Amino acid sequence: MGIKVVKFGGSSLADAGQIKKAAAIIKSDAERRYVVPSAPGKRFSDDIKVTDMLYACYEKAAMGEDFTQDFENIKKRYNDIIADLGLTLSLEEQFAQIKANLAHAGREYAASRGEYLNGIVIAAYLGYTFVDAADVIVFSDEGVMQRHDTVTKLRERLRNLDHAVIPGFYGKSFSGVVRTFSRGGSDVTGSLVARAVHADVYENWTDVSGILVADPRVVNEPVVIPVITYKELRELSYMGFSVLHEDAIFPVRTAGIPINIRNTNKPEDDGTLIVPDSDAAEETSIRTITGIAGKKGFCAVNMEKGMMNSEIGFVRDVLDVFAELGINVEHMPSGIDTLSVIADAESLKGQEERLLTALRKKVNPDHLELEPDIALLAVVGRGMRKTRGTAARIFAALAHGRINVKMIDQGSSELNVIIGVNENDLHQAIRCIYDAFISSTL
Repeated sequence: MGIKVVKFGGSSLADAGQIKKAAAIIKSDAERRYVVPSAPGKRFSDDIKVTDMLYACYEKAAMGEDFTQDFENIKKRYNDIIADLGLTLSLEEQFAQIKANLAHAGREYAASRGEYLNGIVIAAYLGYTFVDAADVIVFSDEGVMQRHDTVTKLRERLRNLDHAVIPGFYGKSFSGVVRTFSRGGSDVTGSLVARAVHADVYENWTDVSGILVADPRVVNEPVVIPVITYKELRELSYMGFSVLHEDAIFPVRTAGIPINIRNTNKPEDDGTLIVPDSDAAEETSIRTITGIAGKKGFCAVNMEKGMMNSEIGFVRDVLDVFAELGINVEHMPSGIDTLSVIADAESLKGQEERLLTALRKKVNPDHLELEPDIALLAVVGRGMRKTRGTAARIFAALAHGRINVKMIDQGSSELNVIIGVNENDLHQAIRCIYDAFISSTL
């Protein structure tokens, strides 16, 4: 029998009704043996996540203020879930311990208790063994997760357990302090568990039916990506795709374990399968492009200098200036006598004049200017390298939308094309490319 690790997000476990849905999904497949839950999320738009309720309690406790009513609201949230699930479970001992520790155990301890309590509840409801993440997820004292130590501990603890619930988001440092991942860190816990048990699939259950080709806030009802490679996801994530916690990809990628993004509220949907770069992914590719993503907040530093191409070390000198000022460089499109450096606007903020002065002194350009308000658009797809005329179609679509292109860059892998446009044109550019490559095929 194979093994599936299943992680459920906060919206999938927001109340007893959602937990029952998750339990039905787990029980419907005997291979779903290890469960990683998040803390209860929002039940409705104006609701408050349990993690945020715990943060609020901690802030009051740390300031010496009374947080009794706030904590009672948290207790009620869990007790209502327990009652609605028909359990005889009591969390009074855990509540008392958390309340006593809240002021001095730290902000990360407070935040972690949402997953901890929910893990106990879900383990009781499923009849699975509860494994405290503090016993198996290892952090350094500086707060850096220790992958090797964690996988070793997980394997030792889960070796003789056919079924277990391991709460996400937190672990414990060498010195015994509870530490947490950044927001969305339950994804990372699930990935580590999948790596440790040599899972066949890591299922990540949320409130969407997979990864969408484009941002639904920009494109109306974009289609779901059926299959995407880790490389493609990495390219899109950098440009704003926020499907998984960034650190969740690497533990399973190196082990060749696919991730399946599924919808708790529509379990019949196949979702999106994230796979290693393989022939299987190529065979399932039905579109030229896989996804479109864009990101604002860039600036172009444009320079011209006669015979630049024959000046040995010119580009090195330019990059030295950016490095000395701590400015992150994204792309460097160039011509015979021209060079543009696309940089992160936030790291450049307040250093504009210093940068221009340093560049004039270092490379003595004939012309130098700074162009703000640049957005970068990534068109990503493993199918592009097998399809002729893809770039032509991209730029024809942008021209049809009357969008001026500031920069073009394509990697040697032919996996993506990066386009620079004015920030005001970004959303229209995404819609134009979506219509040209996706809408036209539906």
